[in-house]
Amino acid sequence: MKTCLPRLLPLAVATALAFASTPAVHAATTPARADNAYLSQVDAAARSARVSNVDYLLDFTLTGKDTFSGTTTLAFDLKDADSPLTVDLDKATIKSLTVNGKTVTPRYNGWFITVPAQDLVKGRNTVVVAYERPHSTNGEGLHRMVDPVDGRVYTYSHFEPAAAHQMFAVFDQPDLKATYQVTVSVPADWQVISTTRETNVAPAGDLRRWTFAKTRKLSPYNFSMHAGPYKMWEDTSGKYPMRLFARQSVAAQVKPAEWFKYTKAGLAFFDDYFGIPYQFEKYDQVLVPDFLYGAMENAAAITFAERGFMYKADMTAEQRARLAYVIMHEMAHQWFGDLVTMQWWNGLWLNESFASFMGTLATAEATEFKDAWRAFYSEGKQRAYAQDQRSTTHPIEVPVPSTQNAFDNIDNITYSKGASTLMQLRHLLGADVFRKGVHNYLVKYQYRNAKLDDFIGSLGQAAGRDLTGWTKEWLYQPGVNTIAANYACKAGKITGFTLNQTAQSKALPTLREQRVQVAAFRLDGKDYKLERNVAVTYKGAKTPVPAMNGAACPDLVYPNYEDWGFVKVQLDPRSFDSARSHLAAVDDPLLRAMLWQSLWDGVRDGKLPLNDFLSTALNNAPQEKDYTLLGDVLGKVGGAKRYLDLMDPQAASRSSYAQAVTRQLEDMAWTSTLANKGDDNFQRRWFGNYIDVASSPDALRRLAAILDGKEQVDGLAINQDLRWTIIGRLNRYDYPGAAALVEAEQARDKSDAGQAAALSAIVSRPDPAVKTEWLGTVHDLQTKLPFSKVRTVMEHLYPAEQHGLGDQTADARLARLPQLDKSAGPVYMRAYGQSLIPAGCTPASVQRLQAAAGADKALSAGTRRALLDAAEDDQRCVTIRQAMTAH
Repeated sequence: MKTCLPRLLPLAVATALAFASTPAVHAATTPARADNAYLSQVDAAARSARVSNVDYLLDFTLTGKDTFSGTTTLAFDLKDADSPLTVDLDKATIKSLTVNGKTVTPRYNGWFITVPAQDLVKGRNTVVVAYERPHSTNGEGLHRMVDPVDGRVYTYSHFEPAAAHQMFAVFDQPDLKATYQVTVSVPADWQVISTTRETNVAPAGDLRRWTFAKTRKLSPYNFSMHAGPYKMWEDTSGKYPMRLFARQSVAAQVKPAEWFKYTKAGLAFFDDYFGIPYQFEKYDQVLVPDFLYGAMENAAAITFAERGFMYKADMTAEQRARLAYVIMHEMAHQWFGDLVTMQWWNGLWLNESFASFMGTLATAEATEFKDAWRAFYSEGKQRAYAQDQRSTTHPIEVPVPSTQNAFDNIDNITYSKGASTLMQLRHLLGADVFRKGVHNYLVKYQYRNAKLDDFIGSLGQAAGRDLTGWTKEWLYQPGVNTIAANYACKAGKITGFTLNQTAQSKALPTLREQRVQVAAFRLDGKDYKLERNVAVTYKGAKTPVPAMNGAACPDLVYPNYEDWGFVKVQLDPRSFDSARSHLAAVDDPLLRAMLWQSLWDGVRDGKLPLNDFLSTALNNAPQEKDYTLLGDVLGKVGGAKRYLDLMDPQAASRSSYAQAVTRQLEDMAWTSTLANKGDDNFQRRWFGNYIDVASSPDALRRLAAILDGKEQVDGLAINQDLRWTIIGRLNRYDYPGAAALVEAEQARDKSDAGQAAALSAIVSRPDPAVKTEWLGTVHDLQTKLPFSKVRTVMEHLYPAEQHGLGDQTADARLARLPQLDKSAGPVYMRAYGQSLIPAGCTPASVQRLQAAAGADKALSAGTRRALLDAAEDDQRCVTIRQAMTAH
């Protein structure tokens, strides 16, 4: 696991450090940069001001063992030789170091090599580093995994945001683009995948030596190399050759035809949209285990997390849509991110925002999933709204002092608010103008680095408009505004209509310019009829909408129709009551989704009692015939159930209401599962919901009976994934014999996914001894358990209904947080902060979290934010609880 100071160094490294620190060697030399694991923006800028024309020759030897060896030959032009230069290399044992043909003693601290000024020359320099290094096991650098099914070893690289130096010696910053030429020796049955295709594969003793063509110029984090006995599928039916790779033991769960269909469609779409052909000649996609994120846009060798794309049955429509979107998202990066790259990590949001925007656009326009924007509204956009309303929200564009902070703000603001902002800008400028500006930007800055001003400048130039004010409002000011329709009626007609905009708070007072559609509907029998729809560009606190005058007095007004804007909608009282009573009368599924969201916002804001929302869901969800929207509604039902679980300390002492409504939710899901026989998508969605809400003794007995075949779900096959999901639920509620079910299932399924499912089931048991044991494993930073499994433990250790058990270790977890924050590293702390900060849905729990956030001023920004977010979420739960009680 990557750690911050202090860290243990290999003996050779320690020796080199000792040698370098002796008074006789460079005693008076000023340090080239801060002596820690991270690169600051200031130091990166100083290095890029001196260094240019970088080329790497990389030679690796991978044997399958837990270490690998490599030699980096780094050639570059240097503007001056007046001061030392650093080369990044993490936790390696250096075998030799040669600078401009001279063997030198490494000055190495375990994070970077310092090359003294006297060994450098003005002009062309060559540095050769031979080293050994352990493979990573936390998903960064050159990750290694041993397949538990067949013992085969698989490796893959992952470098974002700044982890290339965990694999080779490098200037690990995005604005020092370079070419890469790779040779690698691997076992004879391995495949090697990199940015270019291999030019030669030849025997090398017991190994085979792969040689690859030189790449075009790339930032270090965009380069990659993956090696192992991967199974390969090929498709040459499109303009560019396509390949897909996966582990041998899971190959049967991959649907290559679906991958190639969407990849081919996406490449054609983006070639046309950007007006620049795909630059990297071939398109490889690799499914890899233990991956930290969903996918990564390595140029021409994209990696995907196995767990999101393995299917032990036919894919549902939702799974195909997700596959299509993630392929498109990573593909958009091949132009926007790989071809043109940000100068420093503060620009990472633009890469991700743009890929989120373009991924959704391509999915909607180049695949069968024409409702992709509706799915975006219900998922990523709602998470962005929720985050942007917290006190810890941040602007889209934020400073990043060092690589330690590179991922502090990679979140729903970065991805989904940024994408929504780009969509809004497209509406404001016009689709054709926006596309022209993007094309011009890519042409001008291809194979270079660019800043936000370069992108905005290209759009503004295409539009003939100064976007400085828009940029300040949207990109440099945090928070989400609220709009509401204010209108009067006389004699059945609207006589005055104003769109009111309010700021988030006194601390976040920005009012923004935005273009939306305001729609008014009349209830005609059982259906809403669109009476009038007006496009409005509003700004300031009040914007008159005279075009609405004369329309029939509406039963429902929605002031962000078709979701053009990034803005929270507050329904007027008449519309709110109408939406609650007549949801099924709304024919447009996007508008229906927005009204469902307005009701859920009412719950989260403490204005609509949770029990009222649940009544609406019980009455309307079974009638929902739109597959995407049903998933959204059932997700909200799951959120409501979680609030109920948090409000009741133990399952045995639940309130009569919680027990009754749980039974109703179970009955709704079970009845709907049976009613949807013959429609696999809907039936699987409803059965998944049944497992999610099942907690009564009768429901758990039914799940156990389904598992052992005593009860059938007519029309539904219970595959291995569903078996594990059921076993996890039974263990979570300590169903009799559940522990034995885990052992029996592990004997049937020895896969890595099976191990993870078994682990999640075990740690979720409501047993204090289990919690103590596994929390100890999480806190043991020297554990041999791979980080992917540690993260599984974190995510499943304290389910919502077990917060009484969680309270037993809450104080200890919070007390340990500062120590972990100093030593565990950002990858670990990001997962810990999302899963193991304790919440109890009580005023005392809220106060405890607030106190922890204020107690230690040395906490990292990310950890303090996680504490404050947890406190606000806990306070929201208290507010929802109070609204129920008051009702």
